[in-house]
Amino acid sequence: MARPREFEEADAVDRALQVFWKSGFQDASLPDLLEGMGLTRGSLYKAFKDKKNLYLNVLDHYEVTAVDTGVAKLTDPSGPDGTTRILRLFSGLSQAVSDGDQRGCVLCTAAAGPEMSDPEIAAAVRRGLAKLRDGIEAALDVSERHKGFAKDDKHDVANALLGQYVGLKVLARAGGAIGILEGADRHARLILSAQAG
Repeated sequence: MARPREFEEADAVDRALQVFWKSGFQDASLPDLLEGMGLTRGSLYKAFKDKKNLYLNVLDHYEVTAVDTGVAKLTDPSGPDGTTRILRLFSGLSQAVSDGDQRGCVLCTAAAGPEMSDPEIAAAVRRGLAKLRDGIEAALDVSERHKGFAKDDKHDVANALLGQYVGLKVLARAGGAIGILEGADRHARLILSAQAG
């Protein structure tokens, strides 16, 4: 009879997230992961097989806990106008940096890293970023300013905003640039003020 695992997999993935968030996929060493997760090498390999599989679990976990939460705020029908929802996403980014959080975004860090050469990791990153982009586009659908925009124009605006968001998150992780991160919502406002077509 197999012995039951002495740890909760979900807790272990959450602890691994913190290690990968701090160090990134490439620089998170096995000793760092074992210490951060509080596991032995055998337990980690038995539960997750290898570092890459653990990272894929972490990306899934991050999508559920962070991306889905952001998308829920962007698509909340009881919330304010869609433009305001989007601006709050960007002002939240500025606030996090002001509060000392320079971790950026796990997906954004991965998107800018060499791990994107792995097809499975790249697919997970693209899926999470596409979900965020779709949330932005859904907010544009209920934006008074954008109600006359064609679907393709809203899609283009959502792509521009996602690009801005990813870039700002990468800058946050890199220590930022004075005036850029602090003005994240103002920069988003400029994109949102673009004319259709």
